[in-house]
Formats: sequence, C-alpha cells, structure tokens
Amino acid sequence: MAKRKRLTPALLNDAPAAAPAARAPIAQIAGDVASTAAFEALRAELEGATREGRIIRAIPLEQVHEAYLIRDRQHTAEEDVEALYHSIRSRGQQAPIEVVMVEDGFGLISGWRRLQALRALYADTGEERFATVQALVRQPAAQADAYVAMVEENEIRANLSFYERARVAVQTLRAGVFETEKEALQSLFASVSFSKRSKIKSFMPVVEALDEVLHAPQLIPERLGLALSKRLAEDGGAAARLRAHLREAHATGRAEREVLEAAVSDEAPAESKPEKNDRPTPAPNAAAGVTLPLQRKLGEGLELLAREGRVVVQGTGVDAAFVARLEAFLRKHS
Repeated sequence: MAKRKRLTPALLNDAPAAAPAARAPIAQIAGDVASTAAFEALRAELEGATREGRIIRAIPLEQVHEAYLIRDRQHTAEEDVEALYHSIRSRGQQAPIEVVMVEDGFGLISGWRRLQALRALYADTGEERFATVQALVRQPAAQADAYVAMVEENEIRANLSFYERARVAVQTLRAGVFETEKEALQSLFASVSFSKRSKIKSFMPVVEALDEVLHAPQLIPERLGLALSKRLAEDGGAAARLRAHLREAHATGRAEREVLEAAVSDEAPAESKPEKNDRPTPAPNAAAGVTLPLQRKLGEGLELLAREGRVVVQGTGVDAAFVARLEAFLRKHS
C-alpha cells in the first residue's frame, strides 16, 4: 500500500513583502525644496547675526591683538583693573569684548580692561576657563567705524580725560583714518555735546605739541589744558620751550604739573588752592627726589605707578624674566 504524502501548512512569513507605496514625485520635490529653503534661511540668519555682531564667540586670548587700534585710554587706575580681576574670577566674564576679524586673528575694538584682567587671571591660575575671552565679532565697513565703536564704548564706561579724547582724534588724523580735523571730531564724538567737542578740539594742539614728553597727561585738568592751548596758539616758541622744561623736570624729579602751571602764568609756580575735580600738587619726597603719587613710562611696554606705601609696574613688558630681574635688584638694594 503506497504511503500518503504528509502535507504541511503554508508559512505566512514566506509570502513576498508588499512593495512600499510609491511617493508622488511632486510631494518629494516639495519636501526637498522646503528643507533647502529652511537651511538657507538659517544660514542667512547666522551670517547676518555674525555680521551685525550678535553672536558671542569664545576666542583664545593669544588671538586678540590689542594694537589693532590706537587706544584712547592712556591710563587705567590700578583699582579698576583689580576690581574687574576679582569680579571675573568669582562670577566669570559678564560682558563680551568687541573685536574685528583680521588676517592673523582678531583686532580689539573695545574691552581692553576685561582682556587685561583675563590675561592676568590665566597667568596667575592657569585655569582653562580664563584662556578664552567672550567676544562679539564686528565687521565694520571701515576702520573709522571701529574707532567710533571704541570711543562710544569708552564714553559710556570710562571717565576719559579731555587730553585722552583729543589724543585719539590726533592719532587717527595722523594715521589717515580721517581726512580733516572736523571729520575726526564729528565722527568720533558725534554723541557728545557741542561744548564738550569744542573742548576736545582745544586740547588737540596740546597733544600735538607735548605728547612725546608728557608722562601723565591724563591728569591735566580742563582749565589748565585750555590755558595751555591758548598759550601755544599765541606764542610760536612756547611748544619748544615747554618740551625742554618738561625734559629737565623729569630729569630732576620736578612735578610735571608745576611746569605746565608756570607756562601759563609766566611766573614761578606758587602754591594755590586746587581747582574743582583737580588733584592737588603732591608734596615732594626729598629722600627719593620724586613726588608722589607718580605715574611714569619706564620704557617700551612698562609703566610705573606709585603712591605712599604702594608701587606698581605694569604693561606688556612685565613677564617672568622681568619679574626675576626686579626681584634680584630689590634683594640686592634692600
């Protein structure tokens, strides 16, 4: 008797898979176009934000160049930088600096004190959080716009002297940033009153005549600066005589302010009451042959600040080698 064949049920998973429903070509094209448009819109927004300086970037400290612009601030109080140093150390950098992209990094527009505080913190602690600076990358149409941005920032944040304001106007004229004195003043100080702009203009001849020999020009009060400007305009030989007298004063330790006061009074300087907002002429320290407080340039990248009980040497020339030489000198002469 022949054996019957055993039948097995069909396996459902052996059935051929159903082909996916074909997407309508017009729907696929529309989806691709929408995705591309969204990407381009995002890219345009990012480019616009970068161009307008609305995006904050973390930039390594060594990539920021301070010499991109001639700085308007000639002197920064030690207390101000020290306070900022401790603030950033405890709370971090709260406000970004402003830079412009240049060929080999970024040129500093504003935020010099914040940059100095971060560099000091990184040198002192070695912590990576101080190795970069938060910055807004601007793209000014011309270098003149960068100067305007720097001046406007410092008009808000810093108590600049009339001399320092006039100095940046003179320096930008010399550098060819602006063609005329009027253009420099109206561009750099458009936001200040006409009266203040007129006083800045009056200080410009003082800068042109004496900038190379003055050690603490930011201490020249308004009234003395205006009187010096008038004297320089009336007497063609006054500039040369003043430069000679200032060099002699620096060599002998005589107060700079005393020489300037004498130049506008045509007589030996006499003790007088200090003007409003003026610092009184300090009493001489006979033992050292100098007067305190004192601010003096020691050379390229070095500045000396001194008052009773405190001496500070600061600037780009202060490095490990300089500190070692200074320490050896002090040990030898103490």
